[in-house]
Amino acid sequence: MKILIVTQYYFPENFKSNDLSFELQKRGHEVTVLTGLPNYPEGKMYDGYGIFKNRRQEINGVKIIRSLLLLRGKGGGIRLFLNYFSFAFFASIKSFFLNFNNKYDAVIVHEPSPITQFYPALLLKKLQNVPVYFWVMDLWPESLEIAGGVKNKSVLGFFEKMVINFYKNSEKILITSKGFKKSILEKGDFESKLEYFPNWAEDSISQGDQNFPVPELPDGFKVMFAGNVGEAQDLEAIINAALELKNNPEIKLVIVGDGRKMSYVQEFIEKNSLQKTVFTVGRFPVEAMASFFAKADVMLVSLKDDKIFNLTVPAKVQAYMSASKPIVAMLNGEGAEIIEEAKCGVVVSAGDSKKLAETILKMATLSNLELKQMGENSRNFFLENYQLSSCIDNLERILKLKTVPEKK
Repeated sequence: MKILIVTQYYFPENFKSNDLSFELQKRGHEVTVLTGLPNYPEGKMYDGYGIFKNRRQEINGVKIIRSLLLLRGKGGGIRLFLNYFSFAFFASIKSFFLNFNNKYDAVIVHEPSPITQFYPALLLKKLQNVPVYFWVMDLWPESLEIAGGVKNKSVLGFFEKMVINFYKNSEKILITSKGFKKSILEKGDFESKLEYFPNWAEDSISQGDQNFPVPELPDGFKVMFAGNVGEAQDLEAIINAALELKNNPEIKLVIVGDGRKMSYVQEFIEKNSLQKTVFTVGRFPVEAMASFFAKADVMLVSLKDDKIFNLTVPAKVQAYMSASKPIVAMLNGEGAEIIEEAKCGVVVSAGDSKKLAETILKMATLSNLELKQMGENSRNFFLENYQLSSCIDNLERILKLKTVPEKK
């Protein structure tokens, strides 16, 4: 099949679109990616890229076409708005010209956010009548209201109409969380379009080299948070739990990653003299995660108590499971249900920092055998549900339902 993937975020940025494109290409499909100039999450252009540098590439056989966009900068509201719509505008121009020399069997829109990434695919659908498969990883306008803080009803109404139009123009709507179904069906009769397509864990984590050089970590019972240090992850509650545990020096909180809340975390550590129990090591490539995970006793996942987040399964859950790690979770909704179903850890309510601290203390008293059993449960659940190969098998089935009709 000849497949176009439309996504604002792509290699060297670390997103699921990378695995998706490389795996499809490896399976013999001809894959092109229409994306932007890499600048996530710091808002600065990556080295080696620019207006006149590496706008067209080929990596692992995948053809990459990069459109212009306004960089995110520090991520303020107006700057993000311009970042989102500039990609939609310039990528749509690229999409228009792609139409003349390319005929695609399918277009996949990878949408972690923003929703506006659909526009270039919509244009190509109108020009070629090609089926568009909308991989929804973030619900709009709910995400705009809850995570973005937008309360203006006119703005939210504008984006809701946009979303409904995109759903109508999708051949299939691929959802990473079954909890998304309710929100989507409230916007129209899209039941027949919905397909469950969960996140997977990268092979570099589940099968990675544990000898990748990483910083020396402190002795003690290590609770590790890995990933985006942002608003949604409720770092306030995490760091308040660390404060509750301050007088238990054997408990070490290790934060691997970076994001908008990192300056807050570091200031909190300094203000409350937590330097001996809380450690921030910064951002590392995904190839380093196997080494980090191997050094942790339990992995931590958290989300704020918001309607949109309660419908979401953080991608780090699958990553933790793939690495055979026990999980302590501070979140509600589907993510919590999956961890409890897998019997791979302990869940506390979103935002409950005191309960989180108590739970970590209890987990620190578990035997190695008990922790190992949780880790084995994690791995088994991952193997049954979240392997890249089985997820892409499912995607090929979904695509061929439309593009390769069965012979009667």
